[in-house]
Amino acid sequence: MPGGNSHIGRTLLRVSIRSNQLHLTPRGPARDGAPLLIFLPGMDGSDLSLQSQIGELALAFDARCFCIPGDDTTDWVGLVNQVVELVAIEKQALPQRPIYLCGESFGACLALKVMGHRPDLFERLILINPASSFNRQPWNSLVPLVQWVPDITYPWAALGLLPFLSALDRISAPKRQALLRAMQQVTPKTTAWRMKLLREFQLNPSQLAQVTLPVLLVAAAADRLLPSVSEVKRLAHMFPQAQTTTLRHSGHVCLLESEVSLYGILQRAQFMPAVAV
Repeated sequence: MPGGNSHIGRTLLRVSIRSNQLHLTPRGPARDGAPLLIFLPGMDGSDLSLQSQIGELALAFDARCFCIPGDDTTDWVGLVNQVVELVAIEKQALPQRPIYLCGESFGACLALKVMGHRPDLFERLILINPASSFNRQPWNSLVPLVQWVPDITYPWAALGLLPFLSALDRISAPKRQALLRAMQQVTPKTTAWRMKLLREFQLNPSQLAQVTLPVLLVAAAADRLLPSVSEVKRLAHMFPQAQTTTLRHSGHVCLLESEVSLYGILQRAQFMPAVAV
């Protein structure tokens, strides 16, 4: 079943940041020698989107999520260093194993930053609804106000954002509830901080032009939060080897949608590893 999660308990590994240290928290045995897919999540910092897709991805990948706690305010430099540190350790342990980097929204911006530093560590790059256009949106001027939202009203503010983040009719009720919980676990201070990072985010086209590995850019056409389709087209011109995919009816958090299969997207784009079944 596309986007199924029947294998979550035995396949997903989570990476989290605590006190600037990386921790691998296994939830079960990973496939020995399978290509590694590291998922960089959105603003909520959780593994929710990957959980929704892990059932199928586990057929071809050792999939892990770089989770960021809801109270973490690490800057771009710190986040990039920690991702690079993690990947370098994995690369040293299994030098021949392909490593895919996949970033969604905020995580796509982090992936772009990582690529600007160490593209040599990766086999392929996947960006889903990248938030790299955030600093060009007129409402980003409201960022400083977020940190002053009272804790007692913040959960309701998160609820109000749901229709902009997702195509609600395409996401099951349990996943909508899980998304809301993930959003509410991020403090107002941390939300303001991560929005500030996005507001200050800058691309380096000359660096991206040197990223010669294959890049897949995925855009949701019904994204009500960001202009993902136009942003993906813009980014595609900066990479030597880029292709784009548009999900016609999907919203910003498309990986939670019942009809969206990242595994299927990778298959159709011929982006699967050679050992995939």
